[in-house]
Amino acid sequence: MSNRKFVAFFGVVVLGVLGIMPAMSSGKDLPVMSLPLLPEVDGVVEIPAQPAVKNEPRTVKVYVRYPRRQLSQVGAETGLMLSLHNWGGTAFVGAPQPEKLADPFNLVVVGVDYYQSGDLNKQQPYDFGYYQAMDALRGLYHVYQGLVARGMNFDRTRIYGAGGSGGGYTIQMARKFAPCTFACIVDHSGMASLTDDMAFNLPGGSRLNARYSQESGSPASLSKGMQEIRDLGNAEHLALNAKAGGTCKVVVIHGEDDTSCLVDDKKRVVNAMKASGMDVEPHYISKQDIDGKLVKESGHAIGDRTELLRFFAGKYLDPSSGEMRRLSGPVDFEQKTVREFPTSDGVVKVSYDKGFPEISCR
Repeated sequence: MSNRKFVAFFGVVVLGVLGIMPAMSSGKDLPVMSLPLLPEVDGVVEIPAQPAVKNEPRTVKVYVRYPRRQLSQVGAETGLMLSLHNWGGTAFVGAPQPEKLADPFNLVVVGVDYYQSGDLNKQQPYDFGYYQAMDALRGLYHVYQGLVARGMNFDRTRIYGAGGSGGGYTIQMARKFAPCTFACIVDHSGMASLTDDMAFNLPGGSRLNARYSQESGSPASLSKGMQEIRDLGNAEHLALNAKAGGTCKVVVIHGEDDTSCLVDDKKRVVNAMKASGMDVEPHYISKQDIDGKLVKESGHAIGDRTELLRFFAGKYLDPSSGEMRRLSGPVDFEQKTVREFPTSDGVVKVSYDKGFPEISCR
C-alpha cells in the first residue's frame, strides 16, 4: 500500500471508528475531522495501524479509561498516560492498572493491543518494540487528537507512559521514537535491547526467545541494523534524542535477579542514558529490599506494578506534588517533524508529517 493510500485509509477509518462524519474534501486533501467522538464512558475502539511484515492493512484495539470513567470529567488539568501490557498480554495485563491511576492522578489512561499482542503465532519472530511502539504512539495520538478535534481542554504538558516487562521496553521505544512527547515514563522490568541470546535463543543468557534465525536468507533473519534500532543504549541514537530537546524523566525499576530481562544489560543502557544527559532514575531491587509488601521478590515480577509505580514515580505524575513533571514544548504529533536514526542497514525514519507516526528504513 502506498503512503498516500495509507494516509487516506487511516483518515477515513479513524473517522468511521470514532463516529466522525468526514467533511467534503477536494483534490488530495485528507477528510476534515468534524464532530469527533471519543467514547463517552470508558471503552474500547479499534483504529488502523501501519502495515507490518506482510504489508497488509491491520487494526489495533485502544482501551480508554477516563477520570471517574467519563469523558465529561476530562478538564484543563487532565493529562494523558499510556500503560502498556507485557509480552504476550493484552489490554492492561502486567501493566500499571488504569483504575488506580486515572482518578488519583487526573489522567486519561490509554492501553493498546499493539502488534502481536497475545503473541499467538509462535512461528513468527517477535517484533520487539518496532511496530509495537508505533501502535502505542498511534493509540496515544488517537486520544490526543480526539480531544483536540472535539475542542476539549486538557493539559498537553502532562503526558506520561509506563509498562511492565515487554510493555516497559515498548514504552522506552515509544519515548525513543517520540523524544518530545513524554514528560515521564516508568519502565518496570523491561528489556534493554535485542541481544543475540534473546534473538536466537542461545544458551547462557535470558530465557526469552524472540524466534529469529541466524540463517542468511531466512524469512526470520535479523539484520545488524534492526538490532541497533532496538538497542535503548545506542549512543548515537541517544545523542539524537538529546538534540531533539526532549526532557523526559525516565524511572527504571528492575530486579537484580531477573532471569528474563537481565539487569546487566539494563545497567549498561541506564549508564548510556546518563552519559547522554538524560534524566534517568534507576531503582535496582535486590534481595535485601524484599519486605513482603511492596517488594515480593528481586526477580522479574518484583511486586504489584501499580503500587511500585506509585511508590517510586507517583510524585512525578501527581498534580499535588511539587515534583510533577511537565513538557516544556509541543509534542512530536504537533511538531510534524521526521526523526532519523542511522543504522548499519540504512536510516530508520519516524515521520510525524501527518501528525500520527509512520516508520520506515531506507
